[in-house]
Amino acid sequence: MLIPSIDLMGGKIVQLVQGDRQALQFDNFDYWIERFSKYPLVQVIDLDAARGTGNNWQLVNRIVQRLNSQVGGGIRSVEQAREILKAGAHKVILGSVLLKDGKIDTQCAATLASALGTAALVFALDTRGGRVAIDGWRKDTGVTAFDMIQALEPFCETFLYTHIDTEGLMGGIPMETVCAIRQATSRRLVVAGGITTQQEIDSLGALGMDAVVGMALYSGRISA
Repeated sequence: MLIPSIDLMGGKIVQLVQGDRQALQFDNFDYWIERFSKYPLVQVIDLDAARGTGNNWQLVNRIVQRLNSQVGGGIRSVEQAREILKAGAHKVILGSVLLKDGKIDTQCAATLASALGTAALVFALDTRGGRVAIDGWRKDTGVTAFDMIQALEPFCETFLYTHIDTEGLMGGIPMETVCAIRQATSRRLVVAGGITTQQEIDSLGALGMDAVVGMALYSGRISA
C-alpha cells in the first residue's frame, strides 16, 4: 500500500533530503488533501514539533479531520498522543520518547500501550548509518532498529522504518535492509526512504510492507 507523506514545517508542506536540506515547498493544502483523499492512509509529520522549534498543530488538526492519518512529530506523552487521536488521527507515531538516556524505555512503551491500546501506536525506527536517530533526526544513538523491535514489539501494532540515508534522494530504498527488518518482526511494517517507483511499492507490498512516499509524489515521478 502506498501511504502519501505530508511533512509540515513553518506552516507549509515541505520535502527534505535526508531530513536536512529542503528541496520542495507547498502551501496549497486543499489541493494536496484532495489529491491524497483516495488513499486509505496518509502520514502527517510535524517536523517543527519533532525538532522542538514550534509546531503546526492547527494544520495537523485540519488535515486529520479530512484524511485518515497516522500522525507523528514531537509526541512526547500519553496526553499529547490522546489529544491527536481525539482530533481525528487514526494512529500516532512515536520515536524519541521511546529512548531515555540512550536506552530503550520499555516502561514508556508499556504505559502508552496500556493507555491508548496497541492498535493506535506506530513506533518509529528512524535510522542513519544503521543506528536510530531521534529529536527530528538531529541526535544519533547507539541503538539499532533490531534492538528497538526486540524490546518494543509487545507494545505496538505497527513499526515505521525510515532509512534516513536514502530519504528524499529518489534512488530507491535498500531492499536487503528492509527485508531484514521485515524478517525481524511479526508486526505491521511501514517503510520509507527514497521510494520512487510503483514497481518498488509493489515489490514491498508483495513482501508484506507498506510504503510511505513523499518526494516521488510531489515531484510527479509517481502519479498521486
